[in-house]
Amino acid sequence: MSPLPRFHRLPAERRSAILAAARAQFAAHGPEAASYNKIIEAARISKTAAYQYFDGREDLLAAVLDDVLERLLGVLGPWTPAAGEKEFWAQLEAGTAALAAHLDSHPDDLALADPAARRAAGAAAWTGWYETLVRDGQRLGVIRTDIEPPLLAAATAAVLRAADTWALAALRDGGSPDTGQVWRLLRGLWTSTD
Repeated sequence: MSPLPRFHRLPAERRSAILAAARAQFAAHGPEAASYNKIIEAARISKTAAYQYFDGREDLLAAVLDDVLERLLGVLGPWTPAAGEKEFWAQLEAGTAALAAHLDSHPDDLALADPAARRAAGAAAWTGWYETLVRDGQRLGVIRTDIEPPLLAAATAAVLRAADTWALAALRDGGSPDTGQVWRLLRGLWTSTD
């Protein structure tokens, strides 16, 4: 699912405005409960135009979640090879802190981060980021090498998705999750028991 070609021909500002209005509605009412008619009204487009841009509500939701994921990956940035173990952990912690700060200041992204991450579980950009992280950690000796990188990247992604769900719940409740637990969990996953 993706927007129809006519949506991509709109000026960038108009596309962004439509996605922002839809994001606000999906965040406020939930991905399952948000009304397509209210989204169309908030985006200030006619129902006819909406169906020229999207096949329907689910298509629009997919576009919004893809946009949220793109925004989150933009905040996270690409994984760059670290010079050593300290830099590896510092980069991972800095990325996590940047994401937490973004989510704290963008409540719509916070509300939709979990469904966007679930949708992205198989997305190339998302899985590619994890594989790059794992390969760099293996190169540095931070991450075990007795498990093939794609399997370890998938396990790492699963652990971080679970950690994200836990941390997002804490953030939504106004708390501050103890990220030290996540680092201990990852170190356990990444350390060989042999």
